[in-house]
Amino acid sequence: MQLLHRVALITGGKRIGQVVAEELARAGADVVLSYRSSRQEAEDTAARVQALGRQALVLQADVSRPEDCARLARDVDARLSSLDIVVNMASTYVSRPLEAIDAAAWRADIDANLSSAFHVTHAMLPLLRRRTPAHVVNFTDWLPASGRAGYTGFVAYYVAKAGVKALTEALALELASERILVNAIAPGPIVPPPDLSEEEKREVAEATPLQRWGGELEIARAVMLLVTTQFITGETIRVDGGRHVK
Repeated sequence: MQLLHRVALITGGKRIGQVVAEELARAGADVVLSYRSSRQEAEDTAARVQALGRQALVLQADVSRPEDCARLARDVDARLSSLDIVVNMASTYVSRPLEAIDAAAWRADIDANLSSAFHVTHAMLPLLRRRTPAHVVNFTDWLPASGRAGYTGFVAYYVAKAGVKALTEALALELASERILVNAIAPGPIVPPPDLSEEEKREVAEATPLQRWGGELEIARAVMLLVTTQFITGETIRVDGGRHVK
């Protein structure tokens, strides 16, 4: 198996993260699942990983907080003694009118969507350096990856996710000499939000050149590519069904 004897950390993710965890486990990896408040979902994902014959460790952390990330790294080290892969999926997606973005709201979006990826990666570097080549996969969004704001009401989110692309490139350069490869995935229409109507789902599919929602497995396939390559780094891959070319 491609990832046998490898350990992967996934932060956040929920529905998509569950499928990513399963695919990593199928490839032979043991999986650490970090959650902020959705413990049951993390436990359910751990059970799926264990059913595939791999180890699963569930740890609580608010990855927007550097001190929680440092504790997370200590816990991974104490329990598994190694780490090869970091998948930074933790994110929030909140629409706010411009007038409603006060200092606290701005900070919350930036911390959840950008700072978390930095804090986790920074905290895990001592572990990653033991097991090179190692991999970091960040998550941005297809719109900032394409240089298009796209929708009103998402100023802080857009800025944060554009920052993730820049962070990915900067870290890739910083860590290349240590054989730590850093890349990003920019999802498009993958899974409909639970509050989306059938008409809205259909409209999104029709606006996508491939005429459908992608599904969680497409993200998992992109993650698998990026955690097995030994020559792609600093790249952002759009998994958006062709939205960026339309």
